[in-house]
Amino acid sequence: MTVLTRRGLLKTAAVAGASGIGLSAMKFGGWAAARPEPVVLRTARIQAKLMDVGQTRDVLTYGDAGMPPVLRMRKGEPFAARLVNAIDDPTTIHWHGIRVPNKMDGVPFLVQPYVYTGDHFDYAFTPPDAGTFWYHPHCNTLTQIGHGLTGVIVVENPGDPKFDSEVVLNLRDWRLGDDGQFIEQFRPRDAARTGTYGTVRTANWLDQPQYDAPAGGLVRLRVAITDVTRIYAFRVDGSEATVMALDGNPVPRRFSPDALLLGPGQRMELAIRMPDDEGAIVSLRDVRGTKPKVLATLRATGSSLKRDIRDLAPLEANPVAEVDLTAAQHISLALSATAENIPSDGICGSLGYSFWAINKVPWSGDTSDPTAPLAELKLGGSYVIDMENLTPQSHPMHLHGMSFKVLSSSTRPVQPLISDTYLIQPNEKVSLGFVADSPGDWLLHCHIIEHQKSGMTSYFRVV
Repeated sequence: MTVLTRRGLLKTAAVAGASGIGLSAMKFGGWAAARPEPVVLRTARIQAKLMDVGQTRDVLTYGDAGMPPVLRMRKGEPFAARLVNAIDDPTTIHWHGIRVPNKMDGVPFLVQPYVYTGDHFDYAFTPPDAGTFWYHPHCNTLTQIGHGLTGVIVVENPGDPKFDSEVVLNLRDWRLGDDGQFIEQFRPRDAARTGTYGTVRTANWLDQPQYDAPAGGLVRLRVAITDVTRIYAFRVDGSEATVMALDGNPVPRRFSPDALLLGPGQRMELAIRMPDDEGAIVSLRDVRGTKPKVLATLRATGSSLKRDIRDLAPLEANPVAEVDLTAAQHISLALSATAENIPSDGICGSLGYSFWAINKVPWSGDTSDPTAPLAELKLGGSYVIDMENLTPQSHPMHLHGMSFKVLSSSTRPVQPLISDTYLIQPNEKVSLGFVADSPGDWLLHCHIIEHQKSGMTSYFRVV
């Protein structure tokens, strides 16, 4: 479900439980806690209508048809999922932004085996944080994510302020030709620059979908960028809107999404006060580049509820450990291009090119003998990543398994946001503080997938 109202919540729970997807741990009397029934996520190759010209073949999803389900969990309560692989390609699931145990992180060779055709893998964890997250493969990512295997996760906190409606948007591009069929997923000359953009842009696999919301009511709009390339600049027209959370964590100070830049892998939560007049339209737009686009709209319905956005209580902070800056060890990282060609024969696929590097070392791919870790970190220790972007491109850098605080930037004022993905600008230097509070090997990579797959990937080892 992409739209929830208070009245429809029990109906949503019943539908999700019957289908085996979605609110798997929810029951009418409360939430199952000890041994939740696993959500079954079965990969499938389907046809889907993504353009007016007909059905697109070779679309990938979880389930029988349509967009992968929005998974709903609850902060601090157990969740379980079984990945069943029914496509002719190895796969895994990464729970992007959720601080899961290392063996649940979904990275082949580094933490778990591939899930081959006909096999399954059981994931189980308790999400410690509330917010908006997403799930996707970490194997043959350019093809599998590019063809549709991306779903949104909502981790709920019962103490959150009350809204009159909720809308969840999964934003992504598709590389389709005029006949509606897939074309080559990337072009080398673009992979060496900003990345290869899609030709068809969708929200929830639709072109400019519209959702109804109560007039004068408060809407919680959850947005996840699950695209492989595109960076967005968000703007809301037609109503009052404020940013409540970014990348699963409340912002220290709420602000208007006035051309807010976010990249692949990032998420935002907006509080929107709907207009009082029935039929009035609110639009979420991407204003970046030369072709601004309306992504989705909300339509006011019924008599005005006359809510006031200023009455919304703050979101509860997630239990992220506070970095000790007086004792923190600094780690210097440089993002750069590379001329070194690293062949990769990993089962999870290679683009056949090495364009990018971290600390001058391009990632060798998903193999049993990866590069050495960027650093070995002491469990419970405080660290500051001093990251410098030496390239003329922006890079959404994503850290698995742990959350960091944005401390400073050389190019702009920053809020002390808690996040897992930072969109570093060309020639920017940024400091990110975190506590190494989870043992294991944790990836750090650019979430422009062509950059990731052609070298801008490495990992930390926490021991």
